[in-house]
Amino acid sequence: MDIDHNAVVAFSKSWGLFYLIALALGVLVYTFWPSNKKRFDRAKKSILDRDDKPWRK
Repeated sequence: MDIDHNAVVAFSKSWGLFYLIALALGVLVYTFWPSNKKRFDRAKKSILDRDDKPWRK
């Protein structure tokens, strides 16, 4: 089996695109999954809770 550079590039371009699309869809599903709402709301509020005090060295 003789695989040249152009074949490897074509394979990685086509399957890499599908891989990135699947990864993006997975992130979106995880982000908007209903059971994760409490976790993201808690993270959003915890960041703001620490900003109400002056910064010290």
